[in-house]
Amino acid sequence: MHSLRHRFDARQESGFTLIELLVVLIIIGVLLAIAVPSYLGFKDRAQKTAAQANVRAALPAVEAYYSDVGSYTGLALTTGNAPDTTGLQGIDAGIKLTKISSTATTYCVQDQVGNWYGYVNGPGGTIAVDSASHC
Repeated sequence: MHSLRHRFDARQESGFTLIELLVVLIIIGVLLAIAVPSYLGFKDRAQKTAAQANVRAALPAVEAYYSDVGSYTGLALTTGNAPDTTGLQGIDAGIKLTKISSTATTYCVQDQVGNWYGYVNGPGGTIAVDSASHC
């Protein structure tokens, strides 16, 4: 009987109390409240920068197209006027644009990344970013 009582007294139940679990949940909640808005801000800025960079990378190909053809007429991503019948991607295969419009003397190139549109009206325009399409 003594050994049975000794085993019963020696047995301890371990675990977390409800208060300890609530404290941990509150700490996690506070950390999430700090981290999520910061992450969303980083993501938004990254999308804006990517849209601008894609447009900036396409400008040398646009000017090369003009140099070859003599006008911006027929400027397109995959097909264009002779001698650049393959369009801008024939000049630079890495170009990422979502919209191109052109006349004989002007152009507008645009790329969308997430909710942001990077665009430039050229020649000689400034690369800009907006939440609405401009081409």
